[in-house]
Amino acid sequence: MASTVWKGHLTFGLVSFSVRLYSAARGETISFNQLHKHDGSRIKQVLYCQAEDKPIPRSELVKGFEYEKDRYVVIEDEEIKKVAPASAKVMEILEFVKSDEVDPIYLETSYYMAPDEAGEKPYALLFEALKQAGRVGVAKIAMYNREHIVILRPGKNGVLMHTMYFSHEIRQVDEFRTDTSLVKDKELALATNLIEALAADFEPQKYTDTYRDNLLKMIEAKKAGEEIVATPEPQQAKVVDIMEALKASLAAARKPVASEVAKPVAATKPAKKRARG
Repeated sequence: MASTVWKGHLTFGLVSFSVRLYSAARGETISFNQLHKHDGSRIKQVLYCQAEDKPIPRSELVKGFEYEKDRYVVIEDEEIKKVAPASAKVMEILEFVKSDEVDPIYLETSYYMAPDEAGEKPYALLFEALKQAGRVGVAKIAMYNREHIVILRPGKNGVLMHTMYFSHEIRQVDEFRTDTSLVKDKELALATNLIEALAADFEPQKYTDTYRDNLLKMIEAKKAGEEIVATPEPQQAKVVDIMEALKASLAAARKPVASEVAKPVAATKPAKKRARG
């Protein structure tokens, strides 16, 4: 059973009902432990007090905020709870906006929002109303010692909540720009045709983390005492005329699915890592 990460009430207007949040996704990666090079034993981090010149247990740790150089104010967990805003227990929908107005760059973390038993009807009402209106709810919620602006949107089976970055957290990079005057009409037409030739329905299960898979194969190979085969260096093709590259790419994209996937003219994709196992 999924663990609840937040429990409270959702309100919009005078409607209020109890909901729970569950994590909707989590990243997966290969974790490594730190070992002593000479004997292979695992290294553990030690909490050390410089003032007393000795290691200390975690039970003696407290939170501290540095307000001046080497000067701290100690903060207790109960004190943090006392100043938590109302949004720590009540998520209030502030407004409803058009879904296509929300730039995905603002979206941070995803959660499933589910109702408690008594809130199933108003939850279903909100879900259906959002779908028909083509809008998403903008709300406030406090969790993990921080207040978030969130988006509530109808998913396939229920309402999804996405925490958002605040506008000041979105970095403005001067180099991030596009000079569309460089594009010629014929090039654009070919590029558009190539996009249509490679068009497909989005099926996320088709995609896998090749790097993670290769690491797991390498680990199994090392356990078996087998040789690790290095990934071949990618062959970078010289950049040719963009029109020729587009025409060749389009021709390759139109070949039968059973044929080998053609390599782009301008550059080749890195080969997948392999490990004999």
